Amino acid sequence: MDLPLLTGAQKTRLRGLGQKLSDSLRIGRQGPTPALYAELNRQLATRELIKARFETSDRDERAALCERMAAETPCLCVGAVGRTALFWRPGPDGSKLLGA
Repeated sequence: MDLPLLTGAQKTRLRGLGQKLSDSLRIGRQGPTPALYAELNRQLATRELIKARFETSDRDERAALCERMAAETPCLCVGAVGRTALFWRPGPDGSKLLGA
C-alpha cells in the first residue's frame, strides 16, 4: 500500500484531532506482538487515526518502535510526544479526516 505524503499542515491537523483521543492501544515493555499488529490494522481500518501508549521509558526505543510499527502495518506515525504516538492510515476512499 502506498501511503500519501502529508504536508506539515495535514500533520498538524491530525495531531490536533489526536489530542482529543484516548489511547486505544498499549504497547508493553516486550514491544509489539503479532496480535498488537492485527489490532492496530483493525483499528486503523475503522478509525483512520489512533493513539498508542508505550510502557517503555527509553526515548530511542520508543522512536524505533514507532518506525517499526509504521513499517509493519503500513501506516504513518504522524506524531509522538512522551509515551504516546499517533498512527494514521487513510481509508480505501481517501481520508475523511483530511477531507481528501
